Amino acid sequence: MKQLNWGIIGLGWIGGDFSQALVDAGIGVYAFASDKPGKAEEWKDRFGAKVAYRSYEELFADPNVDVVYVATPHSNHYEWAMKAIGAGKHVLVEKAITVCSEQLDDMLALAEEKGVKVFEAQTIYHMPIYDKIRDIIDSGKLGPVKMIQVNFGSCKEYDVKNRFFNQDLAGGALLDIGVYALSFARQFLTSQPDEVLTTVKRFETGVDESSGIILKNPDDEMAVIALTMRAKQPKRGIVACEHGFIAVENYPRADKATITWTSDGHTETISAGETDKALQYEAEYVAKVLSGEIEDKTMIYTKDVMDIMTNVRRQWGITFPFER
Repeated sequence: MKQLNWGIIGLGWIGGDFSQALVDAGIGVYAFASDKPGKAEEWKDRFGAKVAYRSYEELFADPNVDVVYVATPHSNHYEWAMKAIGAGKHVLVEKAITVCSEQLDDMLALAEEKGVKVFEAQTIYHMPIYDKIRDIIDSGKLGPVKMIQVNFGSCKEYDVKNRFFNQDLAGGALLDIGVYALSFARQFLTSQPDEVLTTVKRFETGVDESSGIILKNPDDEMAVIALTMRAKQPKRGIVACEHGFIAVENYPRADKATITWTSDGHTETISAGETDKALQYEAEYVAKVLSGEIEDKTMIYTKDVMDIMTNVRRQWGITFPFER
């Protein structure tokens, strides 16, 4: 498998965590870029990278960069991912990959034209426990999927200037934490939902604070999702089948799940992977796809989830200033 040269833009906490994951995996970082004086040089020294650039465009122009990890605020994922793709780079873009379906469609069209790949940095698609859960469901021993229930509540500190509540930065629970819940649900639904019901409570800045989303697909499978960013909820996902249900706690980076059997209530715990390696799994997946070892099977979920979120936000009538 080819060793990829990673370029990192968006030098915040998640960019730091991903950089450390690359180092821990023995891959390392090739280049950092930041327009803040000294920032890229500081990170170059911190993580042992080879190059530091003072602008994103300089990093995109480096022929040695294979993949760009885009960890900027999601309000400008589209802008920078499109420029990286236009320069012929593969991209791994933090969730939510874009703010709407039209942006993602543009990104995928340009990637096809340039012959590069686009990936979403969505841990749920790469944690080994989910392969194990899908194998169990696909075996049929739990019976068909009937209902999926997903919660995510994050109590963000009250601050109207914080990015979570800022319309200019595409704030709101849906794009920040809802993308996790919808990604969990979508990977266990046989097909894309064609019925979407939703309601929302807005924060005073106009972004979505709390919401409920109900999905149903043509296979009559349903999912119920509860989101809020001003109250804590367990990050719990449940896949309920005819003969039992599977519960996953802390599902964004889960490494275990519990099966409860309907017939007698007995439980069993299954495990796979390690929570601490969540970001390494993302990087390793990208490398396997780009080396031709496997085909990417995650973009169909990414696109379906973005279509759902775009539908939901339009039902709410929430449009960000930069979209008008």
